[in-house]
Order: sequence, then structure tokens, then C-alpha cells
Amino acid sequence: MAAEGHAGTEHAPSAGEYIAHHLQHLQNKKQMSVVDFSVINYDSLFFSITLGVIGCWLLWLAARKATSGRPGRFQAAVELLVEMVDSQAKGIVHNANSRKLVAPLALTVFVWIFLLNAMDLLPVDILPWLGEHVFGLPYLRVVATADLSMTMGLSIGVLIVCLIYNVSIKGAGGWAHELVTAPFGTSKNPLWALLLGIVNLAMQLIEFVAKTVSHGMRLFGNMYAGELIFLLIALMGGAFALSGTGVVLFLGHILAGTVWSIFHILIITLQAFVFMMLTLVYIGQSHDAH
Repeated sequence: MAAEGHAGTEHAPSAGEYIAHHLQHLQNKKQMSVVDFSVINYDSLFFSITLGVIGCWLLWLAARKATSGRPGRFQAAVELLVEMVDSQAKGIVHNANSRKLVAPLALTVFVWIFLLNAMDLLPVDILPWLGEHVFGLPYLRVVATADLSMTMGLSIGVLIVCLIYNVSIKGAGGWAHELVTAPFGTSKNPLWALLLGIVNLAMQLIEFVAKTVSHGMRLFGNMYAGELIFLLIALMGGAFALSGTGVVLFLGHILAGTVWSIFHILIITLQAFVFMMLTLVYIGQSHDAH
């Protein structure tokens, strides 16, 4: 990104301009309000779909090449991952029939989000630079999980699955009865029964909304913060390159980038695991009767 000065020459962007440019999505239109459902973030959609396909292909490849003999490293890693997810699913979702869908769903969620998070480990300028100079794209954000609309979309997807399981396990009538009788129960007195029903329904709706919002916001907040830290570390290297002095900046850029990248491997894995576990917990709660 470059801006023109008064003399018509280009100058390097300021720190604020650099960060603002890297945090801007490739969109169909400029966002005019905090909530604007007409705005489409093309970059988030592209990387989400691409990495989702890659994740499914990797799992399919592992299943296709699986052997009963001595497994290779790739097969062994996938088998360990499958066993980990399956054991967590067994401990949370006790319905064996439901686990046939829930365990693969949790595995897909973990692999997909891990791949989305791992895009944060790429140098912050490489793909935006290629997008601008090769494809003519003015903006490009590569970490889809640092996009609130994407993480909220994932959490709403989990909410829909939970609602489907509530109806399929308890029946439409049973779930409707639970909505107005839990968590405070009911009363034989018609007036108190009506009052408790309203309160119970309000509490149930608040619970669903709170779980969905916190589910998406937790992933977004952690990945957005990680992206900002990488941008700040990149600015240290940019300051050294522009000034040509300050060895401390150069060494700080290398050291901070290395340390944060190593630590961020733990963060991206942990966030994928937490999102997967909360998905299992919320689906497991759909099977429990109050």
C-alpha cells in the first residue's frame, strides 16, 4: 500500500495505515454499519472453502491409504487424531447412534479450524502482496477465523445442529415442554405456571444466544489478537528496513517473530480443540433432559 504526498511522490505507509490496510477485507461493498448482512467478505469465503476442501481431502486420503499393517507417519497422526476425537465424543455424547454423526462432525470441525488458524503462521505480507501484484486485489485477509462474521457463522451452524438434535431426541412436543418448564419447573396453579413458563422460555433463549455468541467470539478474539501481534512484529522489521539503522529492531523482529510463531502453534491448536470441545458439549446438552 502506498499513498501520494503533496509533491506527487509515493511514501511508505504509516504504522496505522499499514495495520488498517492489512485488516481490510476484500468485499463486494463498503460496510456502512456494524451489522450489515449485504456485505460479503470474498477473502474469508475463499480461504474457508479452500481449506475446508483441503481438510476433507486429507482425511479422505488417510482413510483411502489406511493399511492394517505398520502405518506410516501420516496415517498414524490421523489415527491418533481420530482416536482423540472419538474418546472425547464418547465421554460427552452418550447416545451411540448420535455419535456416528457427532464424532465425524467434531473431527471435521477440529481439522477445518486448525487449518484456518494455521494461515496466521504465514508471513503477513506474502499473500496480500501476491494478491495485489499478481491478481490486482486491493485487499486480502487470509485468516478467516479473525473475521467475526465467519466465526459467528460457524457457531450458528453448531446452534442449528443442537436445535435439530433437541427435536430429534426429545420430539417437538418434548422439547417445547422443556422450553417452558426448565430450569425453574412449573406449578399446578395456572397463573404461576404461566409466569414460570415465560421466565423459563426467556432463560432458555438467553442460554442459546449466550452460548452461540461466546462460542464465536472466543475464537474470533484470540485469532484477531494473534493477527495484530504478527502485524506489530512485522512493523519492527519494516522500521529497520526503512531507517537502515537500529540493529536492536532487526534482532527484536527476528526474536519476537520466532518466539510468537512457536507459541502461536499452541494457540491455533488449542483454539481448534476448544471450539471442537464446546461443539461436543453443546450437542451433548441437547441429548440431556432437564
